Amino acid sequence: MTLYDETIDCKGMQCPMPVLKTKMKIDTMAAGKVLKLITSDPGSCKDIPAWAERVGHKLLSNEETDEGYLFYIERGE
Repeated sequence: MTLYDETIDCKGMQCPMPVLKTKMKIDTMAAGKVLKLITSDPGSCKDIPAWAERVGHKLLSNEETDEGYLFYIERGE
């Protein structure tokens, strides 16, 4: 299990809302902190990793669970 500092639940939201909500949340966090993101949108499986790489955050893990698609993102500098 990945340790995390904050959680954001974007279940029920369609693209681009999970990315926008994630950006808004992670912008309030300090570098090195980890955000747990929960989505139900399958498009997030491509969108979130691409966004994280583009803006300099580290995707620690992602998985599909009964809860939804889970992403753990470490805030970059």
